[in-house]
Amino acid sequence: MTRVLVVEDDPQLVRALIINLQARRYGVDAAPDGATALRLAAARQPDVVMLDLGLPDMDGVEVIRGLRGWTRVPILVLSARQASDEKVAALDAGADDYVTKPFSMDELLARLRAAVRRTEETPPASGATLVETADFTIDLLAKKAVRQGRDVRLTPTEWHLLEILVTNPGRLITQKQLLQDVWGVSQSTKTNYLRVYMAQLRRKLEADPSHPRRLITEPGMGYRFEA
Repeated sequence: MTRVLVVEDDPQLVRALIINLQARRYGVDAAPDGATALRLAAARQPDVVMLDLGLPDMDGVEVIRGLRGWTRVPILVLSARQASDEKVAALDAGADDYVTKPFSMDELLARLRAAVRRTEETPPASGATLVETADFTIDLLAKKAVRQGRDVRLTPTEWHLLEILVTNPGRLITQKQLLQDVWGVSQSTKTNYLRVYMAQLRRKLEADPSHPRRLITEPGMGYRFEA
């Protein structure tokens, strides 16, 4: 049974989440504040954490940092905060996804299933170097991309950006993190760089660059690679 830790101080929302999750055969623990959440996470070892940022005793970002000190459990943020900088702060702290309140239960459950799938996927064997999709193949060792049987010419910057994304499948990588990793700390606000290079990668790799299936933009937050 997949176990979910719900960290939320709104009793009505907690009740709705518990009913919907248990109906779909998830095990559920609930915590009304950050301290209880950290204690339950250590004791119960959940498979996924659903976390509100506005907790009575501490900010949810502190809970994320506390969890990331010892576990890689997927963290799905549920929050009424809509400012992109607050979303980015949660993602930079280590959250895996962000759902803005109010949300539909169907969307939330779909995000939850995606998080569970990512944790259940078998990690690549040591030495595995191929990332394969229906549209293209990435050889990490040879630093080469192939599409429709032909090598795709990538610049060093395009390759670096692509490599970060494909080695973190399904995970939302923030704009700030990508900019720092590829261009350095001094360029961490130059989001136009990302738009230009992501557009180039899509033109070279996606079957339909205007409707990408693999290199996905999360507006105001970052990018993710979907295999």
